[in-house]
Amino acid sequence: MTKIQIPSLQALDGAAKEFLQAIGDHRIIAFHAPMGAGKTTFITAVCKALGVREDAVSSPTFAIVNEYRTAAGEPLFHFDFYRIEHPEEALDIGLYDYLDSGALCLIEWPENIGPLLGEEALDVRIEVEPDGGRTLLLGA
Repeated sequence: MTKIQIPSLQALDGAAKEFLQAIGDHRIIAFHAPMGAGKTTFITAVCKALGVREDAVSSPTFAIVNEYRTAAGEPLFHFDFYRIEHPEEALDIGLYDYLDSGALCLIEWPENIGPLLGEEALDVRIEVEPDGGRTLLLGA
């Protein structure tokens, strides 16, 4: 298991770069964390590290999925399944087309579609530390 410490907001950019190195060839990343733990904030930093315009990144809570383009022109998909009540609802948006695309897929609230994610998904837990920092646990 890989652990990445994020002691402050100022450390986000460095943590995002470290994260991208740590995920290796994984293309489906499932972020597990309580509400307010910083899932969207961290994903925004990851997108920025890949050259996505920072003002283009937003939480897809209502859209369910947002598509961005990296500096290299590659697609990147950002999902937020918070509002999904039944895993089958994710199929209505063409979930497997996204997951099978080979593009990086960053998923918030993956537990709401749990049975649909295969073993290839890399689980990442975000823990909120008592001092307000965050710890990412990859493969947790």
